[in-house]
Amino acid sequence: MSSSQTLVVKLGTSVLTGGSRRLDQSHIVELVRQCAKQHEKGHRIIIVTSGAIAAGREYLNYPDLPATIASKQLLAAVGQSALIQVWKQLFAIYGIHIGQMLLTRADIEDRERFLNARDTLHALLDNHIIPVINENDAVATAEIKVGDNDNLSALAAILGGADKLLLLTDIEGLYTADPRSNPDAKLIPEVFDINDELRQMAGDSVSGLGTGGMATKLQAATVAGRAGIDVVIAAGVQPEVIAKVINDEPVGTLFHGLQSPLEARKRWIFGAPIAGVIVVDEGAENAIKEKGSSLLPKGIKEIKGDFSRGCVIRIQSLQGKDLAHGVAHYNSDALRLIAGHHSQEISQILGYEYGSVAVHRDDMIVS
Repeated sequence: MSSSQTLVVKLGTSVLTGGSRRLDQSHIVELVRQCAKQHEKGHRIIIVTSGAIAAGREYLNYPDLPATIASKQLLAAVGQSALIQVWKQLFAIYGIHIGQMLLTRADIEDRERFLNARDTLHALLDNHIIPVINENDAVATAEIKVGDNDNLSALAAILGGADKLLLLTDIEGLYTADPRSNPDAKLIPEVFDINDELRQMAGDSVSGLGTGGMATKLQAATVAGRAGIDVVIAAGVQPEVIAKVINDEPVGTLFHGLQSPLEARKRWIFGAPIAGVIVVDEGAENAIKEKGSSLLPKGIKEIKGDFSRGCVIRIQSLQGKDLAHGVAHYNSDALRLIAGHHSQEISQILGYEYGSVAVHRDDMIVS
């Protein structure tokens, strides 16, 4: 076990309500206690919460509304604030602050918005604040919805650079058949490859409360696994389930992440069109090649081309030699202004900042 891990905990509606029509606060407080215990040990916890619509129905005393998208968005708008208050009050028992993040698929698929969301998430974690993430159901349309919080949690795990993703549900894990209807169903303790046979085993949600069944959990495990993140599907009522996952104790079904996730990232960075070039001095060249450092503004000598924050650029030496490809943290105009300056001057020069580096080591592949 590593000294500090980043764990995304996804809580389905069935877990939060205990299968009833209302939020089960006694069970939620137990999950908060488990999260708080790991948080105090130095682990970074990210929560992806369902339950906004269920909370909205409860808050409005189960109104008789037409079955329209607008009704669902109304319930989400009302329920989101009620739900976040529950999380805020329960974590406050342990003196822990939370920060709400509402995301849509557009925030993940647009590179600049992805970087902004990632920066916000890491800022919360760096300041010992637990991010509580949900889909922005009050405004999301079908085109920009992730659609279920299983897949949203996989995207959140990638955003947060998580080590593990825990999908808490109302059954113990992935079975060979639906254990609720088949007494011969057996729990599958670990999975190395998600194939068609496994997908056929994954039945649909039967609680009628949530939007995600076992099939969406397999999709989430596939997405997170490609990024090298281990995924566990387990029962929300399992005692000390969060500690067991952190400590690599057997619980539920473990989906092993790919051992070399960087390869897919390399393909993306090398496969993306080059939007511009950053020419760096010898000091920066040495820091990138020999020390594995990020590129700081101080080492930039010239910017070629016009590009946006989040675009892939080529880093070259003064002699025109390719040193690396990477994702720009600032657009070309901003980089021209801060080139040659110390990082602590960025905010003063630009009036804002996206961190101290021009290209982060995590977003760079050295040639």
